[in-house]
Amino acid sequence: MPSCNGPHRLNHYRNNLLGPMLTPLKIASLGCGSRARTYMSLAARQPAHYEIVGGADPDPSRVRALADISGRSDFRGFASAAELLSEEKFADIMIIGTQDAQHREHATAAMRMGYDLLLEKPIASTLEDVREVERVARETGRRVLVCHVLRYAPFYRKVQEIVRSGLLGEVITLNATEGVGAWHQAHSFVRGHWRKTAQASPMILAKSCHDLDIIRWLIGVPCTALSSFGSLTHFRKENMPDSAPARCFDGCPVEKTCLYHAKHYLGAHRDWLSYVCNLKDFSNEEGIRAWLAQSPWGRCVYQCDNDAVDHQVVAMEFQNGATATFTMTAFEHHRHIEIMGTQGRLRGGKFVEEQSGHEIQVYDFASGIESGIDPVYDRTGGYEGHGGGDAAMISVLHEEIRRPSPAEMTSSLDVSIASHCLAFAADEARRTGTVIANPEHLV
Repeated sequence: MPSCNGPHRLNHYRNNLLGPMLTPLKIASLGCGSRARTYMSLAARQPAHYEIVGGADPDPSRVRALADISGRSDFRGFASAAELLSEEKFADIMIIGTQDAQHREHATAAMRMGYDLLLEKPIASTLEDVREVERVARETGRRVLVCHVLRYAPFYRKVQEIVRSGLLGEVITLNATEGVGAWHQAHSFVRGHWRKTAQASPMILAKSCHDLDIIRWLIGVPCTALSSFGSLTHFRKENMPDSAPARCFDGCPVEKTCLYHAKHYLGAHRDWLSYVCNLKDFSNEEGIRAWLAQSPWGRCVYQCDNDAVDHQVVAMEFQNGATATFTMTAFEHHRHIEIMGTQGRLRGGKFVEEQSGHEIQVYDFASGIESGIDPVYDRTGGYEGHGGGDAAMISVLHEEIRRPSPAEMTSSLDVSIASHCLAFAADEARRTGTVIANPEHLV
């Protein structure tokens, strides 16, 4: 019998009370853009759980940025996804952080090599590709955690806790709003990578599958019917100021008053540039200005080749008779939610916080008492993206990916597909003016 003295006793204690000592998970990334760098930066703060070992991106400055985050001399950088995937498997988890239209190709290839995935949403840009990712995950037995980070955010976890507690009674009506923000719309969906639906994803999928996922999660039963309306209304050539040039720095007559002039990248919206280029590559503002003068982000927002909608509403009916509406608009900031049940009402989000001082307000019909609730999350890490959802997801990734069954993961591929089906159905309903029956069963 082995002795229980000294180090043997310590190991006995660890294994029986703290669980087995697990080695850090090695993480690599296909795509080294802003989302991948965000997740890797958060992972780098937890060296007991993660090691950042590699990344691939056609932009060498992004690879260098990820190498810096890793802090490793043996970080493996690649110029393309194909180059990385041609190597033998050298990590446990692969982040799929490439463009939407590449997700199917990169996710399925990585799974076939034996990688588990942290898959940036959307899963893929078409329903057929989403189903292919699902098929390969089942075929290979790989775990896929979809980055529906709002499920991990303390705010939405508290809302879900209240709904599940029965405090509101039976949920009858849910209304949710996502304010994209006018500058965010202009940066990403007018000038940026998601401006053209055919090259990326429908706006309702690319931006708002988060929100449809939360609605489906909170109501908890399938959607049976869906309709939708919306369009690209403002960011069109018809709304272009008189004599505005195609590029902002070519003598725009409304430079002083235009909300979207590229000069704002040199001031209030400078941080947005870090998502599309490495600011360390520029020695001064003249260098940034010269880059803007020839990049997509220096174009007049009223003269781009964009077709992504700038507002859309979705109406849904669910299996239990509950109804929900969702509004996505470029012309608001932050998210808001209200849930009306048979025994109470919940309102939450930025508007509620500004009015009441609390993130959530719950009104109990029986007592007539309204209570304020403030979900708490750790703000000491210096990153509060998605209300703490990004950091919370990475903090449990090592646990989620090791669960006995992929179905047990909070944002598994299985549970995430429902919201994607709702998004594809909403896009179809908007384009065709029809009501889509049983949208979660689209094939």
